[in-house]
Amino acid sequence: MQLILYVVIALCLLGGVAAVLGRLRYRRMPEEEPALNPVDMECCGQHEVCEKESLLAAVSKQIEYYNDEELDRHRGRSSDAYSAEEAEEFREILYTMREEEVAGWVRSLQLRGVELPDEVRDEVLMIVNDRRSR
Repeated sequence: MQLILYVVIALCLLGGVAAVLGRLRYRRMPEEEPALNPVDMECCGQHEVCEKESLLAAVSKQIEYYNDEELDRHRGRSSDAYSAEEAEEFREILYTMREEEVAGWVRSLQLRGVELPDEVRDEVLMIVNDRRSR
């Protein structure tokens, strides 16, 4: 009976260690780009992936500002280090731009070294994915 108890405790400990290691690994993995629609009506059609809809900074190296120069003060900050007021500042800019500008804005922020706050990133992905699905 004692042997079974030791085995159960060992399995629980092993499961806990595996869960912690899995979470650490997940945090270090880069986020994957959602699947893209082939061609948008506004895209020029000369690229396999439309630059206007891509969130990847590697697609374009041109930094474009969207009346958001004040966000450069957050350069180098982690996405989970923002206060609620600072996240609201990003959200305010997000909801004052047109939907077709959102992907370019995110690319611009990446090129400038500014990470989106975690709570705003989900909203950005919803807007971009909704636009792509249309």
